Amino acid sequence: MLGGGGLVAVNVYASATEGGDQQAQAATAQVLSAPTVYCPDVGSRLTDVPDAAREAVDGELAQLDQQIAAAYQQLTESAAAIEQNPGLADETIMNPLKEKRSESIQRIADAIGREGDRPQGLDDLAACTLRSSNQGDGQSAAPQGGATPSQSGQGSAAPSQGTGIGGQGGNGPVAADYADITSVQPNVTTPAEQSDGSTGTFSSSCGVNANGLFNSDNVIVAPGVSNGAHHFHDYIGNQSNNAFASDQDLANADTSCADQGDKSTYYWPVLRLQNGRQERDADKPGGGTEGNAGQIVTAKQVTLTFEGNPTSKVTEMPRLLRIITGDAKAFVNGPANANASWSCTGYEDRQLKDKYPLCPSGSDVVRTFKFQSCWDGRNIDSANHRTHVAFEAPDGSCPAGFQAIPQLVQRIVYDVDAPSLQDGGRTVPLFAVDSFPEQLHKPVTDHGDFINVFDDSLMRKMVDCINSGRKCGAGADEQPPAESAEPSEPSDTASPVAPPAETQSAEPSEPVTEQPSSEQPSSEPPADTPATETAPASDNASTPASGDTGLPRVYATASPKKTSTTKSSGGGVISKPTQRPETEAPTGSAAATPTDTAVAAPAGQETPATGSQTEPQSEPQAVQGGLAETGAHLWPALFGGLLLASGGALLWRTRRNSV
Repeated sequence: MLGGGGLVAVNVYASATEGGDQQAQAATAQVLSAPTVYCPDVGSRLTDVPDAAREAVDGELAQLDQQIAAAYQQLTESAAAIEQNPGLADETIMNPLKEKRSESIQRIADAIGREGDRPQGLDDLAACTLRSSNQGDGQSAAPQGGATPSQSGQGSAAPSQGTGIGGQGGNGPVAADYADITSVQPNVTTPAEQSDGSTGTFSSSCGVNANGLFNSDNVIVAPGVSNGAHHFHDYIGNQSNNAFASDQDLANADTSCADQGDKSTYYWPVLRLQNGRQERDADKPGGGTEGNAGQIVTAKQVTLTFEGNPTSKVTEMPRLLRIITGDAKAFVNGPANANASWSCTGYEDRQLKDKYPLCPSGSDVVRTFKFQSCWDGRNIDSANHRTHVAFEAPDGSCPAGFQAIPQLVQRIVYDVDAPSLQDGGRTVPLFAVDSFPEQLHKPVTDHGDFINVFDDSLMRKMVDCINSGRKCGAGADEQPPAESAEPSEPSDTASPVAPPAETQSAEPSEPVTEQPSSEQPSSEPPADTPATETAPASDNASTPASGDTGLPRVYATASPKKTSTTKSSGGGVISKPTQRPETEAPTGSAAATPTDTAVAAPAGQETPATGSQTEPQSEPQAVQGGLAETGAHLWPALFGGLLLASGGALLWRTRRNSV
């Protein structure tokens, strides 16, 4: 495990706040006082990489990430020794890291130089430094007019005791990473719409990843590199996204979207409860070995809305356009590319950028990604995966040379309770997104990824809808009005307030396949409308499948699709869900027969219980036309025939004797 067995064993919940057991804090203070590793981001400096050099450059950039992750792991494992001899950090970790980075950077410059102009100044990016785990360029102040909870201090201040990094993986989060949403002043502004603006919206309903498709790859940033993300992603939409997926693979893939013309891939870091649960990735790269520990939470609702531009009409997105919003390394890179937005249902007029929200009872956590909506008109990607797209100006206009495209607004809702900061999450567990290990699960590192695989006709329909001011797409015809800003009553099946016992089965169960239906619209309001999420009376939004225990789903880890080309073992795996052990026999239909590709329920709809599927479930072959069924029908008929023959013989003998 990251940081050594002692780190995890001693500090599953301790040191997240100034509260908690003083003896446990004293024990963990020694091993958790190690700083994090700060290295300049080489990828963001590469604005022009020739196509012929892309593969080599991407591979070396992935190596740089791996070097930092390894250095951070070594740092946490050596924390006690370094405290006794501070010079040991430079001698055994930082200087070797600089040498490895210098060699990778040299290879990057060589690869670019062979095809074009050799980049200058990259050598200056080799050296890394150690920084306090309670400080980072990405930690900006609280929103203007907002106050953080008393436990959090100000800005990026550490808990008052300052005794450790905390978290189940030993690398965060801490109490300073949370803020009471009710103490934050409204801070959301919207540019005024102009007469030439495009005011329509187009929605795509692609589910909540109930089928458990996730891996630690990133095909945009690190194509062909298993575990290139060093943290796990949730995937909806395209069902073939991994590090080795080609453009053709994406085009030929199945999709979880209700409209099968949308094969786009939408993905983001998973959210985990720091409750002591060991996932199947606990000993895998990208998972527990890199500090991403705890129980993965399935979103309650996901809405995907494409919006227009307030100052102009929008043009079609080019097929296979890639967009990354936010910065997975913002804690050390600084907030320049950060685009995290955290809030609570009923309070979405106030957004947090570098804090996780503490939501009042009955209110759910909301992550919102507003993607770049200006395109350079030429490229579907760029060397640093940023310069081919841009954000609108405050007035809604695009930069010179860029044109407006539909803006993807991605809204993800989680039924998780506000953690108990006073006891370090023992009573109600902490929650946090997966991250690179040295990024310490800071909320500012949240990010989303998108690859456009709409077919051309559906993209044209989207643009026409937006430019004509209509609301179209899956669920758009029955959007509810804005709801009251008052939070609803908490659900009876809310997230657990204490770590559950480890009851994970040895083998994963196969998921029930659900077909998305466009006849059931999303119940979500538009992303910019504060609303309270309320579960339908007949289908509680947090009601688990039959036999479930009310806890967020737990997933198992499978093998990568293309193991022959995997460059590192264990990471970059696509997984199927592991259902929790049944506490009682399921009712209704028989067990479902798994299919090759499970399809998630549409956004705004929850996974129905096993016994309440709208489609009849296939029965096992042994009870559906096999030998067992044939015999069950044959023996009664044979017995009846024997009785008839015996009766006839008896009647014949009786009549013969009487004669």
